[in-house]
Amino acid sequence: MTAPIDSGKTAERAPWLTIVGIGEDGMEGLSRDALAAVEAADVLVGGDRHLAKVGTTGAVKIGWGKDFEAGVEAIRAHEGKRVVVLASGDPMHYGAGATLARRFGIAALRVIPTPGAFSLAAARMGWSLPDVACVTVHGRALERVNLHLAPGARLIVLSWDGRTPGQLATLLSARGYAESRLSVFEHMGGTDERCVDGTAATWPDTEIAALNTVCVECVAGAAAKSWSRVPGLPEAAFAHDNMITKREVRAVTLAMLAPLPGETLWDIGAGSGTVAIEWLRAEPRARAVAIERDESRLANIRENAGALGVPELEIVAGAAPEVLKLLEGAPDAVFVGGGVSDPAVLTAVWDRLKPGGRLVANAVTLDAHEALLDFRNRHGGELTRIAVARSGAVGRLSGMRPMMEVMQLRTEKS
Repeated sequence: MTAPIDSGKTAERAPWLTIVGIGEDGMEGLSRDALAAVEAADVLVGGDRHLAKVGTTGAVKIGWGKDFEAGVEAIRAHEGKRVVVLASGDPMHYGAGATLARRFGIAALRVIPTPGAFSLAAARMGWSLPDVACVTVHGRALERVNLHLAPGARLIVLSWDGRTPGQLATLLSARGYAESRLSVFEHMGGTDERCVDGTAATWPDTEIAALNTVCVECVAGAAAKSWSRVPGLPEAAFAHDNMITKREVRAVTLAMLAPLPGETLWDIGAGSGTVAIEWLRAEPRARAVAIERDESRLANIRENAGALGVPELEIVAGAAPEVLKLLEGAPDAVFVGGGVSDPAVLTAVWDRLKPGGRLVANAVTLDAHEALLDFRNRHGGELTRIAVARSGAVGRLSGMRPMMEVMQLRTEKS
């Protein structure tokens, strides 16, 4: 027989941290496995509402409170003991599970989910979850909903508090979706469960429990604002001062940047934020930083990010290359739309770009053309000339009016 190979590694310990999903029905709704974990716990961690459902136990109870980091440190102080964290529903769906897995490693964890708010709401509405946009505004901006607004769309929105349904009704009405139907479920799965129905336009001024989930059936009115997530939105979709990357050029630019999940884009000289915003709309799991020095344009970026459903866009005031010192990490992609004629800008972003990262730069002026040619000669890459003409009136007739040509450089860092 062949002797086992000693890898030199110590055997991994069994999981000591269990995350149990718990619903409004409390202990009665737990599986035997989850119930056994709670009953055997040395330490129970959770919100006051969850801990109250457990009742008398010999475990040390630690309230999660509003300070997440304090809760993490409390868990770490009991490492090695039988620690159970109580979380709402499915801890891996907008819950604490993924964060704790990153902090402690999956080998330390055992996760026992129970049906969460999205599953429960879909079951009550008779909706197929894969066909529904599941959105959380719990601790996040309500404008995230704007990304998903479209005629006939169905949304399940995890609320922040009892004011969320009314605020959502106001948002829908402002976006032209006043006839959209809302069903608000309170305390799903518990004895106090209740459903309140209405439309955005006629939403009742009624008290809603803090623990609620909103189901929305989008009904578009004549003035409804809804935009495709395919890059190349019309300029009318954005607040701008006419210094904006035109939709045809923007579509090509996004194709060259090629956003992927988890990647970070730096948009240098962001103007109205169009490229960074469309990057996030195309890949919501990505990250983007818009860098702009003009105050009025910064205001436009903030307005556009909210209106187009990506309020998580990070906005940095300042001019490259100096402002880049304020940014941490290295981007996967950089777009330079402003400041191309300054060679120091291209050099600075190239130095910060990750190996394998993409740099895309657009130039209109002859000075910027010269800067791109010089940069291409030193670092390689592909140059593309983008020439666009749009139809317009020529007296009583119509003709094609050319826009300023754009020279575009795309290169990858080896």
